Amino acid sequence: MRVTVNRKAHFNAAHRLCRKDWSDETNAEIFGKCSNPKFHGHNYELIVSVTGNIDPKTGFVMDMKLLKELIQTEIEEPFDHKNLNEEVPEFYDLNPTAENIVVVIWNKLRAKIDKKHDLAVTLYETPRNFVTFNGAK
Repeated sequence: MRVTVNRKAHFNAAHRLCRKDWSDETNAEIFGKCSNPKFHGHNYELIVSVTGNIDPKTGFVMDMKLLKELIQTEIEEPFDHKNLNEEVPEFYDLNPTAENIVVVIWNKLRAKIDKKHDLAVTLYETPRNFVTFNGAK
């Protein structure tokens, strides 16, 4: 029997949507106010979903304490109250759009969660704008 367990988390971070190979004018035309050279911030909400079979010994799909710790060490600590463009190495050369952020988060967690489990990550940039990635290509 496959069940999905979910863990919510959050972090606050600043970013600027831009391509370094484009002029400020082109970045402003494409990304609008999100390309402000002085950056802007979001209160990101995160839902990490792990799907798998229930372990008959523990009754768990995954130990939620372990999932909480992984999210804290892999995502919250490196991203919270940071400027994503300047302080998070994954975004030095990657535009920190919500789409790119969710893929980075998924990759960081995928490396730490047993491959027998399916993983999906949903990232809310605002209450009405959110993205989900499950590893599909």
